[in-house]
Amino acid sequence: MAARILLSVKPFAFKKMLRTMSKHGFHVVTPLLESLGMSKRLGTTTVYLKMENSQPTGSFKIRGVGYMCQNIANVSKPAGVICSSGGNAGMATAYAARKLNLPATIVLPSVTPNLVAQKLKDQGATVKVAGKVWDDANAEALRLAETEGLTVIHSFNHPLVWKGHASIVHELKASLPSKPGAIVLTVGGGGLFCGVMEGLDEVGWAGVPVLCMETVGADCFNAAVKAGDLVTLPDITSKATSLGSKTAIQQAFEYSKRSTVISEVVTDLQALEAIELFLDEERVLVEMACGAALAAVYSGVIQRLQEEGRLPKPLGPLVMIVCGGGGINRALLQHLQTVIRK
Repeated sequence: MAARILLSVKPFAFKKMLRTMSKHGFHVVTPLLESLGMSKRLGTTTVYLKMENSQPTGSFKIRGVGYMCQNIANVSKPAGVICSSGGNAGMATAYAARKLNLPATIVLPSVTPNLVAQKLKDQGATVKVAGKVWDDANAEALRLAETEGLTVIHSFNHPLVWKGHASIVHELKASLPSKPGAIVLTVGGGGLFCGVMEGLDEVGWAGVPVLCMETVGADCFNAAVKAGDLVTLPDITSKATSLGSKTAIQQAFEYSKRSTVISEVVTDLQALEAIELFLDEERVLVEMACGAALAAVYSGVIQRLQEEGRLPKPLGPLVMIVCGGGGINRALLQHLQTVIRK
């Protein structure tokens, strides 16, 4: 099994991070682990795992969503909050709302696993299902917000959400031995990507390459990059359902114009194989959406980009944002293995 080494944080940096946590909602400072298994695959590159799966709700979403909920509660006492979600943003909204004593309604697309709906109910949220994909659920959430006087918590398209996600980069700055050679993350609608880009600007790392990973059939960001304009997918066909926005957000598209941003797509099979390898090597089970990012190493994307000259060789420390995800368990993994490999 690959060794996992927790990087120490300088005392003054740790105190600063604790102050940041109190301002940024309900997230925790997540471990940064060295993966010897992934590093071995890349030869001279050291790979670090930013373990967002260890957040209270199981994914990075609590950073941005929690920060937004906290800011809204500080300004006014809303009648309740509502969020459309493939699962993880909904979990973050339900968690933050429970901490703030606010009613929460989460609108899910029908493809969301049942285990997610149950987890949301366990948090005390009201769960509704509308449409097949996130865009359908979002339309219903906006309707309910208007008719019931609820405050909308957007899953990924709000400056407060990006600000909360930017805290990831501040933690990396406090923990890494040197500036990253590149950062790898998954893109759905683009909220995490926008937060990371904002954070890189804030800490003076604007020149760090950012590799954005998606799966075929949930690749709205890649489609926009190729087209030179925002593109709306006709449907979401990938099994990575938490990536299920048919259109990327405008701010993500604007960031995509930077020369440091690279967009790549893998298949559902490659994402599945990545989460299987990650489970074997790191003893952690993550969602298919997270597997898209992990596939950058496991499927040879990093190595190919180096051969093409799009990433340097040798490459400095590579940070993989392990976005996690609450919509996975053993039974669902076995189901995915059956349907994807049929």
